[in-house]
Parts: sequence; C-alpha cells; structure tokens
Amino acid sequence: MPFVLKKFNAVKGKKIQSFLLDEADLSSSVSQKLLAKNRVFDEQGNVLKNGYILQCKYIQVAVFEGHTRGLKPVFEVQDFAVFDKPSGLMVHPTRKTTEYSLLDEVRYYFGDQADLAHRIDAETSGLVLVAKNKRANIQLKTMFENKEYDKEYLAVIKGKITKSLTIDKPIAKSNSDITVKMTCENTQGKESTTHIYPLKFNVKDNTTLVKAVPITGRQHQIRVHLDSIGHSILGDPIYGVDERIANEYLCKNLSDKKRFESTGAKRLMLHANNLSFTYQETEYNITSKLGILVFN
Repeated sequence: MPFVLKKFNAVKGKKIQSFLLDEADLSSSVSQKLLAKNRVFDEQGNVLKNGYILQCKYIQVAVFEGHTRGLKPVFEVQDFAVFDKPSGLMVHPTRKTTEYSLLDEVRYYFGDQADLAHRIDAETSGLVLVAKNKRANIQLKTMFENKEYDKEYLAVIKGKITKSLTIDKPIAKSNSDITVKMTCENTQGKESTTHIYPLKFNVKDNTTLVKAVPITGRQHQIRVHLDSIGHSILGDPIYGVDERIANEYLCKNLSDKKRFESTGAKRLMLHANNLSFTYQETEYNITSKLGILVFN
C-alpha cells in the first residue's frame, strides 16, 4: 500500500499548518497539499483542515511511500529517467487504496521530489518520462505543456490501411453514458491532429500495424481518431465496441475471454514507442527496446 499513516504527538494550541512545518518537518507546499487533499487526521480519524487549532493527543498524516515490484528505468541521466511501462499499470494512484502504480517505482528509485513529467493511459504501454527533482519537473512539464517534444506510438488496428494519412478532427467529451469517452462528432471540440503511417498488414486476421504520431495531446486522441475512420485499435474496450462492453470493462466485469471475443485482444494494442526532445541544449531520442515485441 503506497499511502501509509505517520503518527506524530500533537502540540495542543498550535495551528495544524504550523505543526506540519515545525514538528512533522514537511515543506509548506507539501503541508498545504496534504491538508487540501484531506490526508491529515486526529486520533479519531477526523479530517483536520487548514487553520485548525490542535486539541487532540496526536495527528496522523497519510503520506505516499513508493515501493518496487522490479520495474526499472530503461534510460537515466542526472535530471530525469524513462520507464517502459507495461499495459495495465496506472501511472498515478487514483485513490488511497491503489496498491501499486508507476509512481511507486519513481518514488522508490528517486525520492519524494521525483514526479511524472506526463501521463499515458493505464492500458497503453511504453515510454514515460519522469523528473528526478523539482527544477527538472518544472522544466519538463513546461516542455510538455508547450508541445516541445515528439512522440510516436505503435498500434495494431482493425482493417487494412495502405497509405499514410492525417486525421484532423476536433475532439470533445462524448454525450455517451461512458463518462470517459471522447468523440470527433462534436464540431465544437478542440482541434486535434494525428498522422498515421501503415507498417505491415496481417492478412490472416485483417489487421494493420501502424505508427501513430499525435501532433496535439488530447485525451484518448489516437484511439478516438482511429475509431472515427473505422479502424479502432485492437483490444480497445471503449471505442469500436457496444457500450455494454465498455460498461462491463469500466466496472471490471469484463473477462479476458469476452474482451478478446469483443475487441480482438486481451489488452489495448497501443504502445508509446519513441520520445524525442531537447533538454538543456542536449537532444534526446529514446526508443522503446520492446517495440512490436510488446504485442507478442
């Protein structure tokens, strides 16, 4: 469990934020974040808010402590590292009960100041860039916000594509009951562009291995763009399938067998294969060593 409760003897009459700074030895930003996210409690488990004057015997602070399951960075320099994330692993815990995520490995190897520079979907495998310190974190996140990078993905899609193409369609939230689903049908969506390059056609199962290069970075961009042209990604439980299947998947009731029968694969066949950028005047071009092998 990444979140653990640390216990401190309280100093009655002291404000909780001052206590966290002076007695728990936490920074101002971390203290404010813990209070805002309801991770500070008294001995009865009551949430303590900013401004609270301590009257309890002790306080408990839920802090994230990363642990390892053996996943190691595949590339590393002084300020950042790159992990090759397997499919099915969340990059960040979504709740206190999340047992394991990529952030566990990041904090285990590089400490509390390390953080993810960007995110990819849990079902998507491949390269994730992480910053080792606060300075690098600010710089790398700014780089991603300003689109100062190039990303390439590999995907196995349904059907045959023989020529390179560009999908230039706006993406917006869908009106579907599937709350995470996006759509290209709303003309008021955000401008989005993806380049698609066919690599290999498999006549046996009528699928095409493609390289996908997203120019913008919208939620589910590659998935929704490919689905919009009738070539959904193999194994996608949300796009290109009946909403009943999507609901079963989101409720964790979709068996591997039923998923394979409905989508053509037991996992989303999408892999973040290449990441290139310039950091402190040095150019980096990092390619996953797994490549198409990850789909085998």
